[in-house]
Amino acid sequence: MRWFAAAFLLVVSMVWPVPSSVGAEPAVGANWQSELDRVVLASGVPGAQLVVSGDSGEMRLNSGVGDVGTGAPFPDDARVRIASNTKSFVAAVALQLVGERRVELDSPIEAYLPGVVTGPGGDGRRITVRNLLQHTSGIPDYLTEVDLDSVAGMQRYRPASELIETALDRPAEFEPGARWGYSNTNYLIIGSMIEQLTGLPVGVEVTRRIILPLGLQETYWPLYPLEQVVRGPHPRNYLVVGAERVDITDIDPNWGLADGAIVASGRDLNRFFMALITGRVVAPAQLEQMRTTIPSGVPLLDQEIGLGLFRRVNRCGIETWGHGGSIAGSSVVGAATERHAVTIAMNQLPSLISSLAPHGGVQDVIDMVLCDLAR
Repeated sequence: MRWFAAAFLLVVSMVWPVPSSVGAEPAVGANWQSELDRVVLASGVPGAQLVVSGDSGEMRLNSGVGDVGTGAPFPDDARVRIASNTKSFVAAVALQLVGERRVELDSPIEAYLPGVVTGPGGDGRRITVRNLLQHTSGIPDYLTEVDLDSVAGMQRYRPASELIETALDRPAEFEPGARWGYSNTNYLIIGSMIEQLTGLPVGVEVTRRIILPLGLQETYWPLYPLEQVVRGPHPRNYLVVGAERVDITDIDPNWGLADGAIVASGRDLNRFFMALITGRVVAPAQLEQMRTTIPSGVPLLDQEIGLGLFRRVNRCGIETWGHGGSIAGSSVVGAATERHAVTIAMNQLPSLISSLAPHGGVQDVIDMVLCDLAR
């Protein structure tokens, strides 16, 4: 622990905050740094990177270390596995197809994937595209049925079709439309629908429809199942297994497909969410659908659920949009308004936690930044 504390203090002293670039005073940026440091120490993760983007510029703050072996900080413009933030990209492609009149939100998924969604876990004749995008399908989450407790288990490649079948073999969680219940399986099915309608892999569609048009040069969809090494500058990623911290940076998260595949920098993720909510990714009618929310029904989740988006009113009354995500070794949480966006990436999880449960205190840092910028 002594070596970590020394490395932590060294890295904090090397950080280059430029708060004026996003319209904040230097003292305010120092407060952000202090709060980020507190969260990193309290959570026990090796390190984090906070990226703030706005209409007047960008800034970046590091805390802790990006590599526990060398003590190096997160690299500039670090690429990280953004996990379930991928769902917002995939939902946007689905809504583009709605705008092209190739998909209807309230049509059953059976119309687009005949015979695929069938079994105890769900009936595709009764589950709509909207149900899948908004997590009201009742289909079980495949993550509860696969081996994610070991690196070997994580490395075994499973195609989306296998994971969908695995989930559908379990009893449905609830009737379609009865309530909200987060399930990664929903987005594997949406990804399969996109592939069926376009004739191209979902990653290709996300790339050509979103990543390239927005100029997201630090974002890509990995070439599964072969690509294990993150391209470009990136931190090491860690998972705590028992009492051991395991480096799982070079891993094929093959269970993260249309539900969690993308690698991106915090800067690019901010740019994407700001572009999405300001109408530069999907047409106005489809954006309105994405932003039409329902309550989660979960007492501890202070968010409303749209189509591939989560809406939250923060502590100073600002409406924010985003998603968030966690995958083995990486947690990426953020929020965006029409003028500013914040992303915090951390390089360790104590275990594979829900993408809806970011490390304690992270949301407080995001709130602090957005509230300060709104003054």
